[in-house]
Formats: sequence, structure tokens, C-alpha cells
Amino acid sequence: MREKQAGVGESAEMNPIHLEIFRALFTSVAEEMGHTLRRTAFSPNIRERCDYSCAVYKADGRLAAQGDHMPVHLGSMPVAVRRAIQAVPMGPGDAVILNDPYEGGTHLPDLTLVTPVYEKEEERGAPLFYVASRAHHADIGGMTAGSMPPSSDIFQEGLRIPAVKLVENGRWNQALLQVILANVRTPGEREGDLAAQLAANRTGEARLRQLLGRYGKEQLNSAADSLIDYTERMVRKRLSEIPDGLYEAVDYLDDDGFSEEPIPIRVAIRKRGEEAFVDFTGSAPQVRGSVNAVLAIALSAVSYVVRALLREDVPANAGLLAPVQVVAPPGTVVNALFPAAVAAGNVETSQRLVDVILRALSQALPEAIPAASGGTMNNLTLGGVDPESGCRFAYYETIAGGMGGGPEGDGDSGVHTHMTNSRNTPVEELEHALPIRVVSYRLRRGSGGVGKSRGGDGIIREIEFLAEMDITLLSERRRFPPYGLQGGANGERGQNVLIDEGGETFLPGKISFQGRPGQILSIRTPGGGGWGRPTSRGTA
Repeated sequence: MREKQAGVGESAEMNPIHLEIFRALFTSVAEEMGHTLRRTAFSPNIRERCDYSCAVYKADGRLAAQGDHMPVHLGSMPVAVRRAIQAVPMGPGDAVILNDPYEGGTHLPDLTLVTPVYEKEEERGAPLFYVASRAHHADIGGMTAGSMPPSSDIFQEGLRIPAVKLVENGRWNQALLQVILANVRTPGEREGDLAAQLAANRTGEARLRQLLGRYGKEQLNSAADSLIDYTERMVRKRLSEIPDGLYEAVDYLDDDGFSEEPIPIRVAIRKRGEEAFVDFTGSAPQVRGSVNAVLAIALSAVSYVVRALLREDVPANAGLLAPVQVVAPPGTVVNALFPAAVAAGNVETSQRLVDVILRALSQALPEAIPAASGGTMNNLTLGGVDPESGCRFAYYETIAGGMGGGPEGDGDSGVHTHMTNSRNTPVEELEHALPIRVVSYRLRRGSGGVGKSRGGDGIIREIEFLAEMDITLLSERRRFPPYGLQGGANGERGQNVLIDEGGETFLPGKISFQGRPGQILSIRTPGGGGWGRPTSRGTA
């Protein structure tokens, strides 16, 4: 017989101690899922860079808890989880896969795996919870290795998977698995990473079942509801502290890779009492290139900013957006429709969405909002055949930049900011796994904007090709620099440079080309903007 836990979780109005206990319990499930995924993954992108996210959901699809993983994943994943729940009835031992951007995915390399959780393994009926993992796979097919091309429609970007069972009653759907593996350049690595995601979900399932055995489904559901209600209350409290009014801003993507026309993203934030209305009306229509973002990305960016505004460490769950209404007109660059190309929307447009929201909020909270950070993930993909092993390889990474200066001090240098939270791939791992040599990896001194608080410096990463390989770059802030605020200077724009016997050739921000042995690719990432009028220290 289950031992009763001294009133813990018995009512929706939990005391602060019990609230913190259950917050830690739910969060630890998601965090342990992430540890499992990282330890068992095959690819450097997941194993070294930690390009993954894990979370726990209630039976109705509402986010209950998440690990501190990738903001762009976590804010968008609830849309995919709800789609999986609606589209595919799940039973014990099942796992549904999904990467379709128009069904809650972000871009095709991000594969989401959703698993139902029951109180007992042999139980039938409606699940009590769901666990989900999302990981960026280094290749999912498409026109270029790494599946991050400067594409013009979704079909060029890789294999699109609607919500469908990859595992049923504990058994892999071998037909579906073989279809996936037949369409990617590195099938062994993809199979290993999918198995790692399944292992992560099984870990989450086991830990939640332990909690269900200890507290029972009524108490655990009540605790999850209390945490969501608490987060909503804290968001409402913070919103009530922001002056009522209308705050508007515009920022620009450099281009879409096909045209040199800048792409405006506009936001109007109407704040009233404890609620906010975030409207992206006036943003550019969806474009030919791959910078289009789907609706899940817009929601993710807003969710991230709301959490960043909070003055204390509030649980990240469905309560974050409860008092916030988001309008993203269909057919625009912030809510693109099929068959728009979206590979860069997840990584680049998500960053600009954050930039423009913060710029608008700086009018309401001038002493709280920092200057713009680097504003790009500086995406690099490499692919080809290793001449030594004869094996095909595909590799993806993002490269850090500078953080914007702010009211609390200088911005950090050489860090991932806002919608990305990944690590770098160590030089030793890169040179071991790929036919390349890292020539230089250092801070780009002086690239941060001056101000009372300086912007952080970007990075210079220079890679020599030791074999022929396909290269793709998707990057931003090569034309429009990261903005300074409150009198601070802009950060330096980024640069992509190809170096060979003929000298330096400056490359556009979005390009695919074939690299030759001996060539060096130099990626020089943007610095953050400065904040406040410069002082003698700030201009040194």
C-alpha cells in the first residue's frame, strides 16, 4: 500500500516548501533525461555541443517542467507535443517522432520524440503524463550535407516526418526507421542518436513512474497544476510592474540568401495591467530563402523573453505565456506556411525576434533591458567523404559571439546567447572526427560596442580543409550590426572569409560552396552592443 506523503500535493494551493520540492522533482526528471541523451548520443553535435532539450508534459499537453537546455527548442516543443497527442493515439511502450515544421517542429534536423507515461507499465487507457526529447541531428537529408541549406522550399531541406509512431509497444517500427536511414548521409550516427533519444524518454518515463508510485496520480497532477499556476501568478506580477502603454520596434534580417533586400520584423507590445499583447503585424511576408520562421518559433521567442524578464528563478512551464497573447500573421516571415523554406528560421530569425522584442521593451524598462547580443548562431555545416576512412561525414555547429552590455555590467565574450544554449565542439574532437585542422580559435578583440557597459567580443574560428568537402554557412548580422542602447555603440558586424593562395575572399552570410584542401574558412562573429553612454573605462 502506498505510504501517504504528509499532505504534499493534496491541494492546488501548495505551501512554498512543497512547491519547491515538486519543482525540483519535476525538473530533475527533465535534467536526467538530458544527461542520458548526452551520454548515449553518437554525434558530436549532441554529445559535445549539447544541442538537445528534454521536458515533461501533463496529459493535456501543457508543459510541466523542462531542463535548462535550448530555449529555441523548449519554447516551441509544446506545439509539437500537442500535435503528437492529437494525431496519434499512444499506449504503453510507444514513441511518436515528428520534425514537420508546420506541425510544431522548427526545422527538419530537429527531431522530436514523444512518449506517454502510465502509472503502471502494463496499464491501458489515457496516459497521465508525457515526456519528450528534441535533438538536432547533424543530417536529415536534403540538398546539402548537414541539412541546413540556403534553400528555396522545404523539399530541399531534407526528410519531413509528420507525427507517426517510431516505436510501438516497445518495438521499433523498422519500416519507418529504414526509410529515415535511407535518406540521410550518416545512417549509423542517426540511428545511434535516435536510440539515445529513446533512452532519454525511457529514463523520464521511469522517473515519473517512481514519483507516481510515491505520491499517486492525484497528488502529482495537483502539484503540476500548482507549479503552472504559480508561474502564471509570477508573470502577472512582473507584467503589472511594467508601465502600461504601447511599445513598438523594428529590426532587420540581412537578407534571405537570394535577394539583397533586408527583411523587416516589426513588433507592437501593448501592455495593460497583468497582461500583454505581442503583435508581429507588419513583419515581412514569407520570403524565398530559408529565414522563414514557423509559428512555434515566434511563440518560443516570446516565451524566452517573458522568462528573462522575471526577477527570480521561476519554474519554466505553461504558465509563462498564460497572460500573454501572441499575434503572428500567417504567411509572414514569423509564421510561414507550407512549403516555405525554414532551415534558418529556427536559428537566425528566432534571434532577431528576441532582439526586436527587447528593443521594444527597452522603451518601457530603459534601466533593465540590455543592448543586442550577437544576434546570430553563425551556422556552419561540413560534409563529404573522409579520404582516410572512406566514410561519409556530416557535421553541424553554431559558433558563439558577444553578449550585449547591460545595466548589470559588461557583456560576456565568446558565448551563446538568447535562443541558443549550446557548448562549442572542442578542437580535439573536431580534428579527430573530421578531415579538418583548426588554425585559430580566439576572441575577436574589440568587436563589442563601447559604452558604460561594453558589449562582449565575438569569436574568430578558422578551419583549414584537409579534403574536398561541401560547406554551408547560414549567418546574420553581416549587414545590420547588433544595436547599442541608452547611448552605447553598436557591436561589430560579423564576417565570413575564405583564405587561399589568392588571398582573402569575403563571403555572403548565406552560401554553399565546395571547399578545397588547403583553403581556410575564417568565421568572425559579431560582438554585442554597448549599453549606456561611454565613460573613460568604457572607451578604453
